[in-house]
Amino acid sequence: MKQRVISGVLWGLVAILTLVLMWSRLMEFLVSIFCTIAVYEILKVTGVKNIALKAVGLVVACAFPLISEYHVLEKYNVPVGPVFAIYVIVLLSLMLLFYEKTRFEHVAVTAFTSLAIPYAFSCFMLVRDIYKEFPDTFGKPQSVFLLLIGLSCSWMTDAFAYLIGFKFGKHKMSPKISPKKSYEGAAGGLVLTAVLNVIFLAVFNKFFFKSHLISYTLLIVLSFFLSVIGMLGDLSASAIKRNYGVKDFGKIMKGHGGVMDRFDSSVFVMPALYAIIVISQRI
Repeated sequence: MKQRVISGVLWGLVAILTLVLMWSRLMEFLVSIFCTIAVYEILKVTGVKNIALKAVGLVVACAFPLISEYHVLEKYNVPVGPVFAIYVIVLLSLMLLFYEKTRFEHVAVTAFTSLAIPYAFSCFMLVRDIYKEFPDTFGKPQSVFLLLIGLSCSWMTDAFAYLIGFKFGKHKMSPKISPKKSYEGAAGGLVLTAVLNVIFLAVFNKFFFKSHLISYTLLIVLSFFLSVIGMLGDLSASAIKRNYGVKDFGKIMKGHGGVMDRFDSSVFVMPALYAIIVISQRI
């Protein structure tokens, strides 16, 4: 547990670094690097051995956040549909070229992973830039707060759930998928994360917001919802690892596994948060 706590503190420093650099160009490259590593970890775990297939998937995963952030396709008026179709054709062609060691499931995993994971990571920047998309509602302080809430519901829910579950957990939530998770831990994670987010809101209301962004009641509901979404992401990642008989996706940080092990909740929470923001502004 000591090693896990130390690693957790280090990941917390990464989160702080992300917030500090969120307005710099380095942010996009950090996101690009992290999502490329995450995609690599998944392809390795799922047994994709076609080097050319893997290379193409990783290039797309690396480029996706940058293309999204700088609106490359929109700038050159390139439609998304044909680009996606060409990408699938390239992957299928590589399957035919290296047929003996490539199954269709490898193509499917590569296509899905190299697009879904980078999009999810890109949502860090989409939430960060929400003040550009809806300037009448949000400013930079609101963007920082929303990104902070996303990180809190992704990482702190997991941290609080682990600590409470370690101390008080008795009733297993999903013993066949993740035997260490308990209902007591999940409840503790939900409640403590909501409390933390309320504290964040109180601080931002006092020092940064000129007008209230969200009520405390609505924030608690949002926190509960996003924390549950984060748990679903965590359990989904655990199910994938169970399917392929591995403990972790990678070993980038001792006690926490790889990048995908650390961001499994985030890739669910950040798109959900972005969707909620956009839908709430357009209805």
